[in-house]
Amino acid sequence: MIRVLVVDDHPVFRDGLAGLLGTLPDVDGVDTAESGERALAAASVAHPDVVIMDLTMPGMSGIEATRRLVDAHPGIAVLVVTMVDDDDTVPAALRAGARGYVLKGATGTEIANAMRTAAAGGAVFGPGIAARVLALTTGRQRQSPADGLTDREHDVLALIADGASNAQIARSLGLSLKTVQNYVSRILDKLQVADRTQAALRVRDERG
Repeated sequence: MIRVLVVDDHPVFRDGLAGLLGTLPDVDGVDTAESGERALAAASVAHPDVVIMDLTMPGMSGIEATRRLVDAHPGIAVLVVTMVDDDDTVPAALRAGARGYVLKGATGTEIANAMRTAAAGGAVFGPGIAARVLALTTGRQRQSPADGLTDREHDVLALIADGASNAQIARSLGLSLKTVQNYVSRILDKLQVADRTQAALRVRDERG
């Protein structure tokens, strides 16, 4: 079961999304907060599995709130749901520790599925964001032979950045699931990162 905290300063969106998520059979409870400051306080009491975070709020920004939440509660998955999708904000949110980034134009079902993916430890990006993250990461990766990745490993990394699962990568590249798992392990080892999200974002982080 998943416990959720919805953080947004717009009451119609916040309460509407909370109400929708509260009807899902795998959601144990939904709390809300209207600011970054209140989100930090609520997380300490409610202990959510997933925090759905807006970025543009009065006072503390959603990016700073995400950073503080992840630092204080490493087990929490932050899923950004916002209207902002510029080239600076997307990587900044992910560097702060967000596991996913979805635009508010997404359907309730898409947000619910993204929440489940984040809760399970996966990285998830909405369609427009996936393309942007892919462009931000793979272009830079291929300019950096020092990372030691082979062309096939770059292909796998590109699909990871696009939010693909191991099974989807296997189908896309015509590989066995075991082979993909081996590629992913080697990529994480070569890039010296802990998980798939960090692998996709590492070079963008270095670029600043």
